Amino acid sequence: MSQFQHIEATELPTLMTQHRVLLVDVRNEDEVMRGRIPHAIHIPLSMLPVQYQQLEDASHVVFYCHSGVRSALAADFAASKGSAHVYNLTGGVIAWAKAGYDFVNQ
Repeated sequence: MSQFQHIEATELPTLMTQHRVLLVDVRNEDEVMRGRIPHAIHIPLSMLPVQYQQLEDASHVVFYCHSGVRSALAADFAASKGSAHVYNLTGGVIAWAKAGYDFVNQ
């Protein structure tokens, strides 16, 4: 069974200062256009199986979506492929915004 961890929005900045973290936004294009977490790349969940090679060199990967459901699927997929240090951002961009963090536009 694949294994990934959940990370809270308030814990993510610390993880990013301690490790080289790849943030992956798995939302749809229209959602991403409303803003994304700084330094994130966009790979829609439906495209993750064919664009997975973009993640292979990352030591830590954090997936996020709107509320954390789709990103949990993405994290499970990445963990099943053997990626270590895979995280799902609990609560997605909703939690990120509630924690008071900023977004950037495309």
